[in-house]
Amino acid sequence: MKARELIRNSSYSPDELKVMFEAFDGAWDYLAPTVGTDPLAIEAARLKLANAILSLAKDQRNDSEGLKAAALRIMASSL
Repeated sequence: MKARELIRNSSYSPDELKVMFEAFDGAWDYLAPTVGTDPLAIEAARLKLANAILSLAKDQRNDSEGLKAAALRIMASSL
């Protein structure tokens, strides 16, 4: 399952999904240059980011910047 589909298929309202996608896209813009060009590595990193966003969303579903920052911290700690 693709990363955005993973988020889209979660059980959040349209407004909450919008915040989650803003956080995902912002975090990915920051992370993408560090991942490289291998399609498998890119997809793995995007799925990991989507899972981080989903794990944090219940507490920060209305704050895209806070959600993005927290997801980036998770991604950084897993490297």
